[in-house]
Amino acid sequence: MKAYVYGANGAEIAEVAKPSPKGTQVLVKVNACGLNRADLGMTKGHVHGAAGGVGTVLGMEWAGEVAELGPDARGVKVGDKIMGSGGAAFAEYTLADHGRLFRAPSNMNFEEAATLPVALATMHNAVVTNGALQPGQTVLIQGASSGVGLMAMQIAKYKGAKLVIGSSTDATRRGRLKEFGADLAVDSSDPGWVDEVLKATAGEGVDLIVDQVSGSVANQNLKATKVKGRIVNVGRLGGTHADFNFDLHAARRIHYIGVTFRTRTIEEIREIFDEVRKDIWPAVESRKLQLPIDKVFPFAEIGKAFAHMEANKHLGKIVVTL
Repeated sequence: MKAYVYGANGAEIAEVAKPSPKGTQVLVKVNACGLNRADLGMTKGHVHGAAGGVGTVLGMEWAGEVAELGPDARGVKVGDKIMGSGGAAFAEYTLADHGRLFRAPSNMNFEEAATLPVALATMHNAVVTNGALQPGQTVLIQGASSGVGLMAMQIAKYKGAKLVIGSSTDATRRGRLKEFGADLAVDSSDPGWVDEVLKATAGEGVDLIVDQVSGSVANQNLKATKVKGRIVNVGRLGGTHADFNFDLHAARRIHYIGVTFRTRTIEEIREIFDEVRKDIWPAVESRKLQLPIDKVFPFAEIGKAFAHMEANKHLGKIVVTL
């Protein structure tokens, strides 16, 4: 089968063996894939958790149909339309654990379904489970114009946040954040953004920051979070290392929580997918929670899709179809 593989000469389409499901695995005939920022790093040879390097079939998000079941797979049958996450997604067929997938709603095509699994699982876990957002609270999403950022704002609004603030350093994308739930949009590259947040929250700061930027805004985040507030760190777009004001962190008694899928067990990931199904799935089926598709590329042009992502001018998801 054809797959997008990182090899000695970089990432390229190659022929690989079709996988077979074992245990709780499901074999998926892939119809569409969503691109994620971590995929871009892996096309350059970077590792993501335990994945990456020469010989790796790239990709982590897909929509398709169940082609075959492992002997212990439950909850789906051959022919079901599904979407999910896991390694080796950029291929004609991929494997998925039966607990790491969703049934694709009947009112979505494969391209639309492929935009959702990573954003739903990542941001429900960050905003609701770890962020403990309650109705009437205030939230700031750092890096809000990414696909997962747009989903985070929508989930926060759906869960009853009274004020949702989104950040983006791009003026055009910042201008569109209100379409996806932002009551206020700020430029995190402007030193005055903290003052904007404080003004909008009567000087207190927000209850919760979901931070996809980290490094470059770490100390500003501390100033923008209220006393006894929470910061959930889900990314490092602003760098993996930076100065950190431990005194300010202690003085404001902030709960600082780190989350990532890279070190989670499959049991933990299954639980995250279960929580999405139990808590917000009606909003997915009714299209209250959805992501815009910026551009769709055929699989033969997947290299162009990544060039489009690297240009960093898109809003929403980039999708590849097979």
